Amino acid sequence: MALEQRAVALLQQLLRHRTVNPPGDERALQEELATELRDAGFEVDLLGRTPERPNLVARLRGEADGPVLGLLSHVDTVLANPEEWQRDPWSGDLVDGEVWGRGAQDMKSQTAAEVAAALDLALSGWRPARGDLLVIVVVDEETGGEDGAIWLTQNHPELVRCDYLLNEGAGSVIPHGDERLYGVCAAEKGVMRFSLTTRGAAGHASMPNVGDNALPKLAPLLQALATRRPSLDLTEAPQALFAALGVDGLDALREANPALAAFAEPMASVTFAPTIISAGSKINVIPSAATLTVDCRVPPGHGRETAQRRMDEVLEGLGNGYEVTWIEEVVGNGSPTESPLMDAIRHWIAGEDPGARVVPTMLPAYTDSRAFRDAFPECVAYGFFPQREMSLYEMWPLVHGKDERIAAADVGFAARCYRSVATELLG
Repeated sequence: MALEQRAVALLQQLLRHRTVNPPGDERALQEELATELRDAGFEVDLLGRTPERPNLVARLRGEADGPVLGLLSHVDTVLANPEEWQRDPWSGDLVDGEVWGRGAQDMKSQTAAEVAAALDLALSGWRPARGDLLVIVVVDEETGGEDGAIWLTQNHPELVRCDYLLNEGAGSVIPHGDERLYGVCAAEKGVMRFSLTTRGAAGHASMPNVGDNALPKLAPLLQALATRRPSLDLTEAPQALFAALGVDGLDALREANPALAAFAEPMASVTFAPTIISAGSKINVIPSAATLTVDCRVPPGHGRETAQRRMDEVLEGLGNGYEVTWIEEVVGNGSPTESPLMDAIRHWIAGEDPGARVVPTMLPAYTDSRAFRDAFPECVAYGFFPQREMSLYEMWPLVHGKDERIAAADVGFAARCYRSVATELLG
């Protein structure tokens, strides 16, 4: 209980810092964490591209050489509109066993749990028998990580190189029949964003039958991207998930558990989400060009070739009267689904929630783990923040949403996990 109280109090403290990104302005928060970690015996560095946004790296050295375990989190958040919330988004209020505030789920709760576990170990006199324990708290994840994880791994790799890494991405309990499953995010999708442009001829809007309006030409493309599904591109993580669930594919999972299948479908294929459409700038002018922007996500290890092939498949039969422009290309990555870190997570779940199972998953988006896998190819990086009071289906709508909150018991639950994993891997 003392560990849970420490973690919850720390979460409340973090939530009261308004670190909405942009601008972020995380320095005051980071300095508070740095002081607590230094006082507990950690070697602490604050480093950033700008003075206002330092990243924190705290190291607890072991007694002998061995693996380095990193506990990673970010402390910037997205915006919150207080008028939409039942409580002040920066109150950190503890009400009926829940802690409220922007970042309670994404992801100051994990920062609090990781730091609380690290402080608890260090203040007890524990030191790794082998290897080092790293606490890494970064800025700027919500806008891409250029000032955070990417900057840190590129400019100070010697400080943050690690063999194992725990970060955000999974961990909320998943009901599956009579079972309770805990997902461990072993891989993350990449981004292959593009735009489709159609052409016509400008004219006066009072004579629409004379002009050549480019905008309606987007309609069949928009409809196809929104409704058609491409063939699957299965990689290790979803294959391991289907195997763990005892199903032979997505269709079988849809029959067994439609809710879980809805979460699993983006893991197994390229996805297309039309998000922005633009055409004319004056209401009385027929537009000569119209553009549809598409957020495309591809499985880890796949790039533009796969995205193009699946786009052609979805748009088949609609002709070639459009131009494709690639806007952003980021190849996703992943870690092996079997490792000593996965074993340590399984061992802890077996003790804390007997009968529950751990299953590998993939995040349809990406996190700062991507930067660490890119910088350190041998690093096994997983997303795991265990929650059992709220299921995956209950917590997910709160992420970036109104009334974001978390069960205080789950903050302690996660802190116990990180404490256990650290002692099992580092001795």
